[in-house]
Amino acid sequence: MAGRRRAVRGAGCWVALGALLLGSAGCERAPAPADARSAAVQRVLDRRADAVLDGDATAYRETGGADPYLLTDLAAVPLASWTYRVDRIDGTGPRITADAELRYRVAGYDSVPVVARRTLTLRRSDGRWRVVGDEPAGKSGRQLWEQGKVSAVRGAHSLVLGVGQQENVLRSYARLADLAVPAVTAAWGRDWAREVVILVPGSLDGMGQLLGAPASGYRGIAAVTTGEAGGSGAAPADRVIINPEAYGVLGSVGKQVVLTHETAHVATRAVTTAATPLWLSEGYADWAGYRDSGRTTAQAAPELQSAVREGTAPTELPEDAAFGFSSDPGRLARAYESGWLACRMIADHWGEAKLNAFYAAVGRHGDRSGAVESALQNVLGIGEQEFVLRWREYVRRQLGG
Repeated sequence: MAGRRRAVRGAGCWVALGALLLGSAGCERAPAPADARSAAVQRVLDRRADAVLDGDATAYRETGGADPYLLTDLAAVPLASWTYRVDRIDGTGPRITADAELRYRVAGYDSVPVVARRTLTLRRSDGRWRVVGDEPAGKSGRQLWEQGKVSAVRGAHSLVLGVGQQENVLRSYARLADLAVPAVTAAWGRDWAREVVILVPGSLDGMGQLLGAPASGYRGIAAVTTGEAGGSGAAPADRVIINPEAYGVLGSVGKQVVLTHETAHVATRAVTTAATPLWLSEGYADWAGYRDSGRTTAQAAPELQSAVREGTAPTELPEDAAFGFSSDPGRLARAYESGWLACRMIADHWGEAKLNAFYAAVGRHGDRSGAVESALQNVLGIGEQEFVLRWREYVRRQLGG
């Protein structure tokens, strides 16, 4: 997972993180396993998957488990598909474990499945295998419904799924998302799904569970975007995950900017690749977020403004490492602010269409080396050294007053 993070600078500021969880899309039904035991386990999981989709508690119990809590907790989620693929089986007796992929799609929102690694425990009795345990594999994240009963709210351009949240709170997220989607479409264009799925756990700990990481690592982070990197040719199944504790203390403008920022990650995911530096992906998301916010340059870039006035402004665009958490939150904030102003400079001098074309061209390059230089030359007609010099001057003029 490559994380994109932003520092907290006080009660009126926020953190947005666009996480990149690499996965594969592929088909939703795998070939039957070759050996007889694996094939038998696959058949059990196929029946279990059908029971989940049908909401059939009797059929679900027959595959294992006296209490089909999963069906109750999942009931509000509009599923289009739910399948398991057995990859490996360990054990030789009547009790075994199976490593499997769970793939599911939310109806009306996912064009390709979300992929989750699972470890299932099965026991054989009366000549039949039954599931007696189902957990995330290794450091994989939990699913929202493993935290409790899911509530769902649909917006015009959004689906908000929450656990332990009042309906009016989930509706407020849907209203913000329904503003974010048109805002991002106005910036990026219509070539994306133009819908967003938002997950709202009950707490910071719940957010950590969804991401398969310690909750302490996300304290102060208002939202995270997860999804497959580009290159598959299909819109990946992205999720915006909210930290209800950090997001809840933001003002109205901050909430909208953060959600628009995360929605921009969803829109640009298909053309964001390993070639895309963080200053560009995070800078673009901030540009989209601030584009119609009414925030002044100084309000959006206070740390960089202080550096300019103190004569310590950065002379180079930030490296990816500058976007990681460190003991210096000011350095992190300046990295985000620098990327934002680089993208805004392109939009100001060359136009928004050129900014979009530049972003896509960098991603198409395939690898990091030479990606920015090539896109600058081919799209903007400028070399990297001259671009950095112009950016320095732009920062000074915008923040030096």
